Amino acid sequence: MAESKLDYLTQEQVDQFRTDGYLRLPNFLEPDEVEALLLRSKQLLDNFSIEEHPLTKFTTGDDKHVGDEYFLTSGDKIRFFLEEDAIGPDGKLNREKQKAVNKIGHGLHEQDAVFRKVTLENEKMKAVVRDLKFHHDPVALQSMVICKQPHIGGEVPEHNDSTFLYTNPPSALGFWIPLEKCTPENGALSFLPGSHLTAPITKRFVRMPGGGTGFEHLVPPDEAPPNPQGKYILEACMPGDLVLIHGSVLHKSERNTSSHTRFAYTFHMIESPPHAEYDAKNWLQPTPETPFPHILDTPNPTVVPVGA
Repeated sequence: MAESKLDYLTQEQVDQFRTDGYLRLPNFLEPDEVEALLLRSKQLLDNFSIEEHPLTKFTTGDDKHVGDEYFLTSGDKIRFFLEEDAIGPDGKLNREKQKAVNKIGHGLHEQDAVFRKVTLENEKMKAVVRDLKFHHDPVALQSMVICKQPHIGGEVPEHNDSTFLYTNPPSALGFWIPLEKCTPENGALSFLPGSHLTAPITKRFVRMPGGGTGFEHLVPPDEAPPNPQGKYILEACMPGDLVLIHGSVLHKSERNTSSHTRFAYTFHMIESPPHAEYDAKNWLQPTPETPFPHILDTPNPTVVPVGA
């Protein structure tokens, strides 16, 4: 790949992302930016009304993904999704609401000024996007604070993000910013390096015609190749790091077995038309009032395909 002028990343970092499918950038945010995001997250948890909440739980298994109206209409709102283990057999919370939420999402980047500043109004973020040359004209979607609550913060099994934010061709790119220290005990992310080059997108998460959500197979299940095998690398992170996550790279996180939360802010970008199609089957849909916001002031004139 021909080298060109870079604004934030080094060429070594760009090459590492293309080889591994992910890249950790230490100290991407300043401490005061991290503190502002963490404080705002806790304010949101304090202020939401559990009495008016439908008690929607966020689940990650292939056969039990969440798909109610509260979830499906959350793309341009700030909503709260509960841990499975936070609701008892009687259907009521078994702990205080601040310790029951799995994640806050999915329109933080547009609806909240603190998150918008870091996401859409951040010159360093725009520089990273330009340097990667991954997208021509990316748009942002699906922003979340993932709380990973003590003891009940659920395991997230092996997956790739383009399955859940599908475009044709696949173009999802994740931006993951820990707001607290991430350790093996509280559910730090693990990655299978290079799997983005060998793990095709074989299914996609969609709105089902009869309501709810499910998976549509792009390849017949009996013809789908098995996921690549290899050694997962755990990425312990510090507050303010930025982890870039290729939409095809396999990654996961374990259950939080510690007594500490693992707050992280994450959002995604996808390519915009005419370079990729994001269709009406996807679970998260833009609205006329809130189309997906563009990241760059001027589109990237060239994009370098991963693997080139």
